[in-house]
Amino acid sequence: MSDKNSENLVSFQGELGAYSNLAAKQLFPEMDVMPCRTFEDALTAVDEGAVKYAVIPIENSVAGRVADIHYLIPHSNLYIIGEHFLRINHHLLVIPGTKLEDLKCAISHEQALGQCRRNLDRWGIRREVFTDTAAAAKHLSEIKDPSVCAIASSLAGEIYGLESLRQDVEDASHNTTRFVVFSREKLNNLPRDVPTMTSFIFQVRNTAAALYKVMGGFATNGINMTKLESYQLDGAISATQFYADIEGHPDDPRVKDAFEELAFFTNEYRMLGSYPQSSYRIDKQN
Repeated sequence: MSDKNSENLVSFQGELGAYSNLAAKQLFPEMDVMPCRTFEDALTAVDEGAVKYAVIPIENSVAGRVADIHYLIPHSNLYIIGEHFLRINHHLLVIPGTKLEDLKCAISHEQALGQCRRNLDRWGIRREVFTDTAAAAKHLSEIKDPSVCAIASSLAGEIYGLESLRQDVEDASHNTTRFVVFSREKLNNLPRDVPTMTSFIFQVRNTAAALYKVMGGFATNGINMTKLESYQLDGAISATQFYADIEGHPDDPRVKDAFEELAFFTNEYRMLGSYPQSSYRIDKQN
């Protein structure tokens, strides 16, 4: 693959038509996409220079965090350079001409099926877990079974020639997924007057109240921490790593002071990147 082509490629996990595909096209409409089997494959493609960016889901307003990502981030040398919020609009995709009363089974990713549980139960459609939403749509297009529907995006329906029998079939109207963009190079020279997010990971020292003291540094400096998640390292109950997002520019003196305190009470920490806040985030705050 040439450098020219790799500079115009964005990787994501899943089949063509996945919600990650949709997010990638919204973020980079002029770039081509490269589907990957796993999150690790999508990140490795960036690390090895096969693609320029990877667009990866990190949390969902209904299902919570995407756990695999938090385990992969510490082993990656990539930086986060952007965020994007995608409203998840699930479609009931069918073989053209299928009626609602024909349907007996819905196939999709476990989370998507759970997010549409009440509607599927109301229609008397049983649920069957599939690897991901777009793969379910692709499978339906191949088996052409009018008793089966796929829960997936409108893009998946277009790609695989399926009809959208119902749209917005999710139970919760606030169903939104936050994606982040990974790159080999971090963003530099961010304007100070642009609302900024900063992401980082850290390990606290194994001493009393270490995490409390770390948090105190952000609180006393008036820094809003929007996300803090912990997970064990290699199954060791005494080694806990944290992922955090704050609202703040890295050159802000208050942010610098907060990180000085964090460094004092941690074994190590690593900056994952600073990047402009999504317009979705800004609008929600106003």
